[in-house]
Amino acid sequence: MASSNESVEPLAKGILATARQAWGDLFRWKQRVVVTNELGESHTEWHAPEKLRNPISLFMLLSGRDWIYFLVGLFAWTADAFDFHALAIQTVKLSNYYGRTKTEISTAITLTLLLRSVGAAIFGLLGDRFGRKWPMVANLIVLGLLQIATIYSATFEQFLAVRSLFGLFMGGVYGNAVAMALENCPTEARGLMSGILQQGYALGYVLAACANLGVGGETETWKTVFWIAAGLSIGAGLLRCCFPESKQFRAAKAAGLHVSADDFWKETKLMLAKEWRMCLYCIILMTWFNYYAHTSQDSYTTFMLESKELPNDAATRASILMNTGACVGGTIIGYLSQFIGRRRAIIGAALISCCLVPAWILPETESGLSASGFTIQFFVQGAWGVVPIHLNELSPPAYRSTFPGLAYQLGNMVSSPAAQIVNAIAESHFVISKSGKLVDGYGPTMGIALAIVAVGIAVTAALGPEKRGRSFERAGPAGANIHGNIEKVMENVSMVDSKLHVTTEVEAKNEV
Repeated sequence: MASSNESVEPLAKGILATARQAWGDLFRWKQRVVVTNELGESHTEWHAPEKLRNPISLFMLLSGRDWIYFLVGLFAWTADAFDFHALAIQTVKLSNYYGRTKTEISTAITLTLLLRSVGAAIFGLLGDRFGRKWPMVANLIVLGLLQIATIYSATFEQFLAVRSLFGLFMGGVYGNAVAMALENCPTEARGLMSGILQQGYALGYVLAACANLGVGGETETWKTVFWIAAGLSIGAGLLRCCFPESKQFRAAKAAGLHVSADDFWKETKLMLAKEWRMCLYCIILMTWFNYYAHTSQDSYTTFMLESKELPNDAATRASILMNTGACVGGTIIGYLSQFIGRRRAIIGAALISCCLVPAWILPETESGLSASGFTIQFFVQGAWGVVPIHLNELSPPAYRSTFPGLAYQLGNMVSSPAAQIVNAIAESHFVISKSGKLVDGYGPTMGIALAIVAVGIAVTAALGPEKRGRSFERAGPAGANIHGNIEKVMENVSMVDSKLHVTTEVEAKNEV
């Protein structure tokens, strides 16, 4: 970011003071940034945002290694989303298979979301302590095995037990995948790459919906979709095995730096004492965001089947187009956030989605529902497209696996009853369908819920901090930053990377 060299009062301290300052800064085009010189002296300046750049030029800033890490992280997150949506889009099939109501089937979604936060804490801490690679590999392979176990669950009780375990392991993927994908991205490209990365969630939905469309609407076909999900998760885990550990862990190893358990927990305690307000804020923000996603997506296929009386193939096609809009919106708005700011992008997208609610729930035809679903998810997932990099920039640099993953999954835990709440209210309130029948009131329920949540997101983002463009590349592993030589360690790995790059070029020339 280009500095204007215009000094400004420092960042506010305290919850109310920070909220007042954040609200005022929202209406200033320049951003308040803390600048530290070579002597360690800090002051605060107004910085003008970077000019909006051609996306192709931003893609070209990433090296081949950066692209590999990014694409593997994206694939892992997509497989994770496919696993989750394999159940959500087949609620009706599972209801028929187990002879239970749709609300009872959605209990599995609630249990999955509740236990994801536990998995985020366990595997996030493992990722920050020992490295991103092997916790992520174990995570993904066990997820695939649990998908297979779901297929062989003979009773509803077994089904719920397996999905609970599934939630525990699913929770560990997001933090490690996001940290792996974004931690080496150049600062200028972060908004764009964050938008693309987050749409792994929507892409997972699209792929699950395509699988559901391909297998047909027969009750037993839900098992085929789960077999595909298992293959994707295990495949993602095996793929991660083929690539090296992330930069800061290779740096620590190359320098012979040993981080003891005592060092790790000492730095973790210091981080929590200093950043507890930021932790709480991010959990609240992610609670709103997870309600936003689950109220607008989890019951949408059921809404089209039950309230709009569409056949299975038509409802699935509309769901696919809806999430195609999510992929497009997340990429575009994530890209724009690098220029207009993370919070402005989130607030604008949330408020526009709120205004689109009537157009989203009123259409009766497949084409109308497809168009309105595409449009609203463009903005719902557009706001979500900013989340990965916004959380990474707000997180303590050494905890970019634990912090974003745990904040996201704790928000998921609080919002875990979303699908059950929507189903329970919809099944107890009725509307008249186009055929004149009384049907479950999914449309009004989802519309009111989304409007409330969108306003909540806008208010929370408006009163919260932003650290767009923050530098976190030189932070060492958690526990290493209490040592005075960590800067030397990170310089060492940069030199190693440069030597490797030169060696590769020389070898290539010799081959020619």
